Amino acid sequence: MADSSSPPSVTVILPTYEEVTNLPLIVFLIDKHLSAAGVSYQVLIVEDSSPDGTMAVALRLQKVFPGRVRVFKRAGKLGLGSAYMDALKFVKSEFVVLMDADMSHHPKEIPVMLKRQLETGCDIVTGTRYRLGGGVLGWDLRRKLTSRVANFLATLVLSPGASDLTGSFRLYKRDVLEDVLKTVKSKGYVFQMEVIVRADKMGYSIEEIPISFVDRIHGASKLGAGEIVQYLKGMGMLFFEF
Repeated sequence: MADSSSPPSVTVILPTYEEVTNLPLIVFLIDKHLSAAGVSYQVLIVEDSSPDGTMAVALRLQKVFPGRVRVFKRAGKLGLGSAYMDALKFVKSEFVVLMDADMSHHPKEIPVMLKRQLETGCDIVTGTRYRLGGGVLGWDLRRKLTSRVANFLATLVLSPGASDLTGSFRLYKRDVLEDVLKTVKSKGYVFQMEVIVRADKMGYSIEEIPISFVDRIHGASKLGAGEIVQYLKGMGMLFFEF
């Protein structure tokens, strides 16, 4: 833990693939809310060679926010989990925030996460849609039911110590995330569930804050039937391991 008199240092990792419209706004909002809260931060954009011009936008943002935005380009669409693993090699801050770049998560919650961490000393603060004050906007009934059932089954089978396993808006102590990632096997959609389950089984403390998840306005969702199958396989893998 850093000296209490110094501001917390945070790296926000943003994996991107075809986020040309969303990326400028999410970076602007991160800067707005973290600067207002007195947080020392850097945004690390992990760009998977999007065909829509996202890389060019990321490089412009790097010039607009010198020292605040850094861009790391990868050879192709290699998966969410591997994006975080690759990015973590460049992180020196005390805390790491993992979030989506599609405006589903609002950066105003990052100072709230930091406040909860500083109050409790916990290892992880995770945003949840399934506690009082949280929710989902923009999803139809089918997708809401799919998410609810997925989380219910995983909670029943794995007892993970968190209410929102498929959520991807979390704050970690950097050294905790590094330690957990050494054991993680998943690279895709299952990654978020596996990280939180393994962290709980390894004895790391987890706190939750309610968040509102907003379905993307621009672009297409990356979630499909293949990801759901991965999720079920990942749940089975973790069940038999633990």
